[in-house]
Amino acid sequence: MAFATDIQSFEAGLVRRMRSAFDDARTAAGKRRIYRTTLSELNALTQRELDDLGISRVSIPDIAREAAYGK
Repeated sequence: MAFATDIQSFEAGLVRRMRSAFDDARTAAGKRRIYRTTLSELNALTQRELDDLGISRVSIPDIAREAAYGK
């Protein structure tokens, strides 16, 4: 019976690691989506709209990165 218990324990650990990997991938995809959306929306603004918001066009990637990744 020890052998059967060892196999079951291994499978449970494997499933847990796979679930964690899928969750990490889903989280990363969500962050990339937020980055791309923010970047796209800010780039679509006119220079006057950006000036009103106090944003320079050069800082748009940094703002998008902070919105998505918090860095």
